[in-house]
Amino acid sequence: MKPQLEVCVGSTADIEAAAAGGADRVELCAATSVGGLTPSAAAIAAAVLGSCPVHVLIRPREGGFTYDDQDAALIADDIARALDLGAAGVVIGAGLPDGRLDLARLEDWIGLARRINSAADVTLHRAFDLCPDLHQALEEAASLGFNRILTSGGRPRAPDAVSALAALHKQADGRLTVMPGGGVNATNVAPLLAGGLTAFHASCSEPVGAEGQNSRLLEFGFVSPTTRRTAVAQVAALRQALNGRDK
Repeated sequence: MKPQLEVCVGSTADIEAAAAGGADRVELCAATSVGGLTPSAAAIAAAVLGSCPVHVLIRPREGGFTYDDQDAALIADDIARALDLGAAGVVIGAGLPDGRLDLARLEDWIGLARRINSAADVTLHRAFDLCPDLHQALEEAASLGFNRILTSGGRPRAPDAVSALAALHKQADGRLTVMPGGGVNATNVAPLLAGGLTAFHASCSEPVGAEGQNSRLLEFGFVSPTTRRTAVAQVAALRQALNGRDK
């Protein structure tokens, strides 16, 4: 089976670029500069019209992943909205103040997702990387019924945690998928492939420099000078590197 490639996207143009480069799936989010936030309903509705299955990031605010009851209610509403609009899956996470997974909230949200769509695909996002014991957290995620864990192996960048990711993949033993994400690209994916990993998450993006931005928008702070966009060439290069494993 060929390795799977999920590309993080923030716009319909990004989705088109991901599909053109050979992505198997997209993770749709807003505010990629802060790790992604929940996209609008209109963005989800537009995204599901594309050729790639869409998983929607559900994260109501930037910052940590310890949520109060109001946050939890927003997340539940956003899960329902994303699936009702036709998303194939959702990407969620929640932690306790000490970093351990918030099992009660996660169980509630997974139950909600599967009541709406019994085939809903549910990914645990990188709140997992803040857990004090990743191996215990993996067992908990498997017990809750997650399909996969998006993780950088407890480090900021997945390519710096190859051995940890390989160990998590071995521990998972097919119960769920361990999907490396964070700094993954065509030039550094080979060691992760060699470690047995079979699914990968990447932005495959390039910066839109200040010279490509409207100067007035920059002046007023309506756009960031570090805005990034999905690049077809980067998606295609990573797709080719992944496909090369089977040659």
